[in-house]
Amino acid sequence: MNTTVSAIVIAGALLLMLASLVTAFRGRPMGMVLLIGFAALELAVLVQVGFVIAALSGGAGPREKVTLWGYLIGEVVIPPAGVFLALAERSRWGTAILALAGFAIAVMNARLLQIWQGAA
Repeated sequence: MNTTVSAIVIAGALLLMLASLVTAFRGRPMGMVLLIGFAALELAVLVQVGFVIAALSGGAGPREKVTLWGYLIGEVVIPPAGVFLALAERSRWGTAILALAGFAIAVMNARLLQIWQGAA
């Protein structure tokens, strides 16, 4: 697992969480900046999944792979689901959902690093 990509994903997710919180507190729906930000976050998550798959095929990684795959699949699904729900709910609560999605991605990525390093 590439720690540089993980750091980028965590930092991007936290930045998007803060931007979503500010937008929610201002009472505005999701705009193009958040939409593009979450699309870029999804792209970074997919790059990370590619690195993990390459490392796993090379024999690296933890023994417990079911938990690892569960986190990876969850991490891939959360940004599009959050954007879908934010588009369906065009109020401040839609951007609050995006803030929660950004926080979830950051925490899940930190947990993935722990699992990968065997600290879990």
